[in-house]
Amino acid sequence: ERMDTQSQVVDRLRLAFRSGITIPEQFRRTQLTKLMSMIKDNEELILNALHKDLAKPKFEAIMSEVDIVINDLHYALANFTSWMQPEYVSKNLATKLDNCSVRREPLGVVLIIGAWNYPLQLLILPMVGAIAAGNCVVIKPSEVSAATDTLIAELIPKYLSQDCYAVVRGGAEETMALLQNRFDHIFYTG
Repeated sequence: ERMDTQSQVVDRLRLAFRSGITIPEQFRRTQLTKLMSMIKDNEELILNALHKDLAKPKFEAIMSEVDIVINDLHYALANFTSWMQPEYVSKNLATKLDNCSVRREPLGVVLIIGAWNYPLQLLILPMVGAIAAGNCVVIKPSEVSAATDTLIAELIPKYLSQDCYAVVRGGAEETMALLQNRFDHIFYTG
């Protein structure tokens, strides 16, 4: 297991992003599929962790945490190829002879800071979009939901590319230190 410092983690992911590894559609599809497998293979462990952390009844945990993530993964896998295509836009007098389009490109290395009350959903939903978009991702689970935090930290490196996706753990102090690194985008709901 890697015990890199936070800045080493961010540097490792930035190097991977700059190499272009996350750009091909097949790489993104593989990572999204592995993320789906991670959730499905470990559903019972996830539900147990959510129950331990929040005393969430099984039905609520399935609806509000697991199914919403699985549905989002299905949607992303079905649609992200079209999201990668240029979108042709209308022309004006100045651009009449040009090909005008919007090309969506990944931002780089993004940070997702999880929340304690939906410790799976608010971590993994933004990750689905970030992976589909071709970004590398650092996720910081909420330490308040300790069982889910531990489980996510254990599962992510087993399923996803460790060059492109990393989990950083800790409390407020570690989060403040993490924010000293430059990220191309930060997802946080709190």
